[in-house]
Amino acid sequence: MKTALVRLLAGPLALAATLFASASFAGSLTLYTSQPEADAAKTVEAFKKAYPDVEVNIYRSGTSDILTKMAAEFAAGSPQADVLLIADAVSMELLKKDDRLMAYPEAKLDGFDATAYDKDKTYFGSKLITTGIAYNTAAAEKPAHWADLAKPEYKDGLVMPSPLYSGAAAYLLSGFAGDSTYGWDFFQKLKDNNTVSVRGNGAVLKSVASGEKPYGILVDFMAMNAKAKGSPVEFVFPEEGVPAVTEPVAIMKSAKNVEGAKAFVDFILSDAGQKLALDMGYLPAKASVGRPAWLPEGVTVKVMTFDTKAIVEKTEADKAKFSELFGG
Repeated sequence: MKTALVRLLAGPLALAATLFASASFAGSLTLYTSQPEADAAKTVEAFKKAYPDVEVNIYRSGTSDILTKMAAEFAAGSPQADVLLIADAVSMELLKKDDRLMAYPEAKLDGFDATAYDKDKTYFGSKLITTGIAYNTAAAEKPAHWADLAKPEYKDGLVMPSPLYSGAAAYLLSGFAGDSTYGWDFFQKLKDNNTVSVRGNGAVLKSVASGEKPYGILVDFMAMNAKAKGSPVEFVFPEEGVPAVTEPVAIMKSAKNVEGAKAFVDFILSDAGQKLALDMGYLPAKASVGRPAWLPEGVTVKVMTFDTKAIVEKTEADKAKFSELFGG
């Protein structure tokens, strides 16, 4: 998080075109991604500037939906994705465990912290996305801690993304459920407070910004970028810490266009790809390219450390328990 603000010397699209001008890959590439629709479109646009002869087919949905779709494809013996760009390392670890990911040892990782990518180089974090607390500026309370959300004052006022759809929410669920400070008791208290679970982070933002619900559990960039555009939304990084996902990219072992998939990974990890993430309002995984304007100098964000391997083993059971508690 201790990064220096740098000046972007060129727009991401122009830089991409310059850096990859000699690229000559062609063919069709199928991308499965959980990025918000606008971000997915910008990512593909920038990639095609670098690789104009590659036709990109996109399937975009929540991470959990993508995993369900892929499981059905595997069962039918017809996997479609060449490359994935989804929310979290836990989901990638599940695919890795099933031997679905292709190692890419030649990936260029200079400037990336070792915690940002798989040690076996089957998936690579593209950015840091934390989850904190958003609230409408007209809200009666100003939450500062996770525990605040379980207080009587927040009854009927909280909305959260469903871990059955959002990878970031699934990571938060299993991380908190396995933490002695919170555990399932925390979620039971949220349920007792009539917390509403909705399909994804976009629905949480819409609810909070409109005032339908004054409080929300939400990813940082959505809240901060909405605030910058004038939405009546504030965002809190609780001082006890926030969970963070890295939106990793990976090549499928069943990829039909391996070279195109490698090119996509190369682009995401390049300075052009990382500056594109910055331009879209994210904290990039490669610290040297800068920090988003919404994160002021001097602000320290404490990231909670969860055991990813342990979460892999229990995430499905946790989702099932959540579904019993909040409904599917």
